[in-house]
Amino acid sequence: MTASITDSGRSTVTESDDRLSRPRRHVWRSPADQPRWARPALLGIAALAAFLYAWNITGSGYASYYSVAARSMSVSWKAFLFTALDPSATITLDKIGGFLWPQALSARVFGFHAWALTLPQCVEGVVSVLVMYRTVRRWQGPAAGLLAAGSLALTPVAVSMFGHAMLDGMAVMCLTLAVDQYQKAVITARLRPLLASGLWIGLGFQAKMMEAWIIVPALLVGYLVAAPVTLRRRTGHVLAAGAVMLAVSLSWVALMTLTPQDARPYADGSTSNSAFSMVFGYNGFNRFDPGLISGADDGTSGGPGSGPPRGGRSDQREESAGQSSRQGQAPPSSAAASGSHGPNSAVQGPSSRGGDAKRLAEAPATGSSGRLKLLRDASYTTQIGWLYPLALFGLIAGLVRHRKGSRTDQARAGYLMWGVWLATTTAVLSSFSFAHNAYLATLAPAIAALSAAGTVELWRAHRTARTGRRLWALPAVIVAEAAWTVHLASGYTDFAPWLVPVVCTAALIAVVALGRAARSIRIGRLRVGSAGIAVTGLLAGCVAMFAAPTTWSLSVLDERYAGSAFEANAGPPVAIDAADGPDSTSLTAGQRKLLAYVEKHNSDAEFTLSADSWSTAAPYIYAKGLPVLPLGGYSGTTSSVTLAEYQHLVAEGRLRFALLSGPRPATGTPRPKSPPALGKDASETLKINSWVYADCTAVAPATYGVTASDDDPMLTLYECA
Repeated sequence: MTASITDSGRSTVTESDDRLSRPRRHVWRSPADQPRWARPALLGIAALAAFLYAWNITGSGYASYYSVAARSMSVSWKAFLFTALDPSATITLDKIGGFLWPQALSARVFGFHAWALTLPQCVEGVVSVLVMYRTVRRWQGPAAGLLAAGSLALTPVAVSMFGHAMLDGMAVMCLTLAVDQYQKAVITARLRPLLASGLWIGLGFQAKMMEAWIIVPALLVGYLVAAPVTLRRRTGHVLAAGAVMLAVSLSWVALMTLTPQDARPYADGSTSNSAFSMVFGYNGFNRFDPGLISGADDGTSGGPGSGPPRGGRSDQREESAGQSSRQGQAPPSSAAASGSHGPNSAVQGPSSRGGDAKRLAEAPATGSSGRLKLLRDASYTTQIGWLYPLALFGLIAGLVRHRKGSRTDQARAGYLMWGVWLATTTAVLSSFSFAHNAYLATLAPAIAALSAAGTVELWRAHRTARTGRRLWALPAVIVAEAAWTVHLASGYTDFAPWLVPVVCTAALIAVVALGRAARSIRIGRLRVGSAGIAVTGLLAGCVAMFAAPTTWSLSVLDERYAGSAFEANAGPPVAIDAADGPDSTSLTAGQRKLLAYVEKHNSDAEFTLSADSWSTAAPYIYAKGLPVLPLGGYSGTTSSVTLAEYQHLVAEGRLRFALLSGPRPATGTPRPKSPPALGKDASETLKINSWVYADCTAVAPATYGVTASDDDPMLTLYECA
C-alpha cells in the first residue's frame, strides 16, 4: 500500500491493501488507515476508563432530590416524559431532567438501585473517551488521539463524575459527539453531519440546558472559517444546523408550553408555571442578572429561610448537603426543636432543614467567587487544571505553526475551534459562582485535545528543528508543566508525598535527554543512537506532565477519594462532608406501619397521601413508587398545588391523608384551636399546612402501632376525609 503524509503529520491511506478486503471480525485490530497498535491501545484506555468509573458503582450513592425523580420516572411514563418529581407527575424537577432518562430506563430494567442509576454514566464516560479518540485522530493522527482519550479518561473531575449519577455526564458525552460530527462536516462541507452536530447539542440541552450551548461559538467560528465551500453555503449550513439545534433544545419547553396546564405537571423553578421561565430564568440568565427574566422562582416567597437567595440555585451540592438525612427523612426543624406546634413548624422543603449543613454547602470555597477562581481555587485546579500550561502552549504552538495555512487548513481550524471552546467555557465559568465541581467537566474535552495535540506538535518541532526556539520549546513546556504541578501538589504532600520528587526527577531527565539528543541533530535528522535518547526524554516528559492528574484520578480506587453523587471530586480536597442520600431506599418499621394504616383506610383515593415537602415524600416514592403528592417543589415555596385545589382534591375523595413534618402531638396535650396566623406573603404550602392543621384530624402514632422513638422522623399524619 502507499500513504500520504498530511501537514499535521497524519498518515492517510490512498491505496487499499490486503487488510481492506478482510472482514472486520476482530474489534482489537486497527482499521487499515491506522497503525496496528492504535486499536489495542484505544481499547486499553477504554477498559481503564470503564474500570475506574465503575469501581465504586455499588456504593455510588443517591443524589437524593434527583434520585426521587428517577424513581418516579422509572414507574410512570408520564413522569418520564415530563421529568416529574413524583409518579403522578404533579410537579417537574426544577430543571429539565433529560439526564435522568437513561437512569430511569436502567432502573426500570434492573430495579431501583444506586448502581442502576450510575451505570448509564459509566457508559457515557466510556463513549466520551472513544469519541474523543476518533475526533482528535481525525485531526492530528492516532498518537494525538490516544493521548487525548487518555487525558480525558484520567481527568480527575471526569473520573468522579462518570462514576456517580450526575447531570453532567450525559452533557459531556453529547458535546463530544457534537464535536465529532462537526469535524466531519468542516472537513467535507457536508450538511448531514452538521445537522447531527446540532442534534447532539440539543440533546445535551435536555441534560444541562444552556450549558450545552457553550460550545456553539466554537463550532460556529470553526465552520464559517474553514469549511471548504463558499460563504453563502457555509452560512446556509450553519443556519440549518442552528434550526435543528434549537428545535431539539426547545422540544421539552415546547411540550410543556403546548400541553394544557391541567394535563401536565407544574413547572418547578417558576412562579407562573412556565417552563420557559424555569429554563431560561431560574436556570439561565437570572444567575448572572437576578430578575432579568420574570416568572422565575427567586425562592423568597413564604418568608425568610423559605428558599435559596435571589438568584441562588439548587445546584447539586446544595440539594444534597442539608436536604437529605441518611434515611431520606427530615430532621426536626428549629420550631420542632423548641417544642412549638402547628403548621408553621412544618418543614417547608429543603431550605428549612439541615440548616448548618446547607449553610456550609452554600458557602463558596476560598477564591470560588473571583474571576480567577479557575486558577487560584485548589478545589478547582486539582480537578481540571493540571494541564493548563500544556493546553495553552499547545494552542499557541499550533496556531503559530499553521498561521500561514490556507483558509481551509484543517489543522489550524482544529486549533481555532478547540481554542474558542476553551476560551468561551473559561469565561462563562469565571463569571458566576457555581456550587459543584462537575461544571468543570465542560472544560475537559478542550484541555485534553489541546494538550494532546500540543504534545505531538512540540515533539515534531523538537525532532525536526535544527536550532533555535523550536528545538527547546518542548523542554521549556515540560519545565513549565512540572513547576505548575509542584505548585498545585505541594499543598497535598500527605496525600501523595512521592509525587513532587517523581515529577521533578522526570522533568530533569526529560530536559537532559532532549538536550543531549538536540546536540546530535544534523540537518534536521537525528543521528543513529540519538533517537532512543530523545524518546526517553519524551517519555520522561510525559511522566512529569501527566503523573499528577493520573494520581488524582487513580485515587478513586480508594472510596474516601472518589467523590459522591452530589460532588465530583477525585482525591483531596473533599470540599464538603455532607449526607449524600439515603443509605437504604426501604421504609423504616414506623414508616411501614404508617403506610399500612393509610392504605387500609384510603379507599380508592388517587393519592396515597400528601407531603409538605419532597423530602417528606421521598421515602414512600423510593420504596414503592407510590403516588404521593409533594407540595412546594424544591424550594418549598412553589405553588404547584393551591389551597383551593387541595381542598377540592379532599372534597372529591382523591386525597384523604396528609403528612406534615414537625413534632407529633404530645400525649394529653390539646391542640390549639387555631393555627398561628400567616403573613400575607405566605406560600401555598404553608396555607395548606395551616388548613390541614385546623380542619383535619391528627392520627396518633399509637393508632397504627408506632411509639415515639429517636429513630423515627418527627412527622404527623392527618386524616382529612
